[in-house]
This record gives sequence, C-alpha cells and structure tokens, in this order.
Amino acid sequence: MTLAHQADPAKRARLRWRARRGLLENDLIITRFLDAHESTLTDEEVDAFSRLMELSDNDLMDLLLARKEPVGEADLPHVHALLSRMRAA
Repeated sequence: MTLAHQADPAKRARLRWRARRGLLENDLIITRFLDAHESTLTDEEVDAFSRLMELSDNDLMDLLLARKEPVGEADLPHVHALLSRMRAA
C-alpha cells in the first residue's frame, strides 16, 4: 500500500527538497506557498506541483508571474488550478 502525500513524512520532505530552485525569486514564491499550504495539499495538487518542479527555473518563473500559461505535459486542469493558488500566495 502506498501512503498518500500527507500521511508520509518522507514524501513531504522530498516535496520540500524538490522545491529548492536556482532562482531566488522562485525559491521565495514557492517557499511562501508551501509554508502556507503544504499541510493541506491534496495528492492531485502534489502531482501538479511535481510537474511544475520539472520545469526549468526560467519557465517556472514565467508561469508563476503569469507571463505564460502551462503547455505540453503541464497543460492540465489541476496544474492550472495550483498555479492560480501559487500566484495568489
């Protein structure tokens, strides 16, 4: 049986580790979001977050600042929803 994100401390720690970025601006936005919402993220939101963390720093910054919208594998409803929450944080 696989534990959900919220029930598995190791998964939560990995999520924080993956959130570390090369651009300070990304780091600040993501850390602020996780500080406020990490404990309430659903598994679907964790999947969306993981997809965003696969992007380059510049692409992620463009998404977080609403300069662009997700494309390709990240162009999914739950990724758009999470981005909206992250932009508002």
